[in-house]
Amino acid sequence: MINVIASIQLKPGKINEYLSILKPNLPIVAQEKGCIEYFPTVDVPTGLPPQILDENVITIIEKWESMEDLRAHLKAPHYLAYKEAVKDLVEKVSLSVLQGI
Repeated sequence: MINVIASIQLKPGKINEYLSILKPNLPIVAQEKGCIEYFPTVDVPTGLPPQILDENVITIIEKWESMEDLRAHLKAPHYLAYKEAVKDLVEKVSLSVLQGI
């Protein structure tokens, strides 16, 4: 299984516009071959010392059956359309691709 943590730093004040583009795409991604989980998250204040809150970050948690499934997702027409639609809302993306040990 492949785990992905994608942190998307949005331009200030763009989170609602971003979510309006992302949310319709979620059920489509969920139907992709090999998609186990794919869901967006936001920071929750916890008071834990190492946590840094950022109201302009969406973190997408993903689980895929294989690297091939993840690569296919990144080439899917709906993903490419999403990426194009949000490009002016995003400042940067941080991606961690992980495998359990």
